[in-house]
Amino acid sequence: MLRIGLPITVLVAILDQLSKWRIERFMRPEGMTDTPFYGATPVDVTPFFMLVMAWNRGASFGFMNQAANWVGWGFTALAALVSIVLLAWMSRAQNKLLVIALGFIAGGAIGNAIDRIRFGAVADFLYFHWGDWYFPAFNLADSAITVGAGLLILESLFKRPGSSYKEAP
Repeated sequence: MLRIGLPITVLVAILDQLSKWRIERFMRPEGMTDTPFYGATPVDVTPFFMLVMAWNRGASFGFMNQAANWVGWGFTALAALVSIVLLAWMSRAQNKLLVIALGFIAGGAIGNAIDRIRFGAVADFLYFHWGDWYFPAFNLADSAITVGAGLLILESLFKRPGSSYKEAP
């Protein structure tokens, strides 16, 4: 099943990096050469959606964003370990939906890990809001991880008893 899962993993990581490269070029203030950079002006796309340039050194929703630099490297190591486990699980899986889910999650984890290695922070740029309600900025990798997790839940709900389903390594 790696022939299905690996291309998904690679495609998600590539699309994530391409989207971040494009948004970095679009949002970079004139004369700014450093990355991560700050001071980009948000762009209203719709009444509830903006493009922003946010750099997250922490975990989801900015958790530990202000922590010491070693925390970011810890998250990078954790993403690498999780990706290895997911790829090993993928190599043993017999269920196509499970393999697709693992491919999305691994690709997203790799995409964000690449940012941490390159910039010391993850580039987030999709920002949804409505009145006083807002959702923290995120990126394509985060979306892929969320979709993958949803597919894992869906797959587990419809797993047939007695199937040749193989558990995680």
